Amino acid sequence: MEKEQGTIKISEDVVTTIVGLAAAEVSGVAGMSGGITGELVEKLGRKNISKGIKADMGENEVTIDINVIVEYGVNIHVVAVELQNSIRNAIENMTGLSVVNVNVNIQGLSFGSDNKEETEQANK
Repeated sequence: MEKEQGTIKISEDVVTTIVGLAAAEVSGVAGMSGGITGELVEKLGRKNISKGIKADMGENEVTIDINVIVEYGVNIHVVAVELQNSIRNAIENMTGLSVVNVNVNIQGLSFGSDNKEETEQANK
């Protein structure tokens, strides 16, 4: 970004961390590629939050690819749209970069520990 005082460069790591934090706040997202969930963000630290996220940086714009696992039973379309909106708003508000696309890739479903136990008992 060109400003009158000089150039501002925002690293891809900063953008992917913003994306990870925004995604962790969206209801229905169980995790991201690499097993990061909203509850584990604080335990694992901020560095690991960007796993499963790719930012294709331009000079003043960015395209985001994010791989997520959603909770079983949620409306996947609604969660994906909420992710797109949350990520777009967070990046644009914090960095001033224009978000061209937010591509959400649903990689799997999380049944949670309670549902897993129920499924295992039902199969016996």
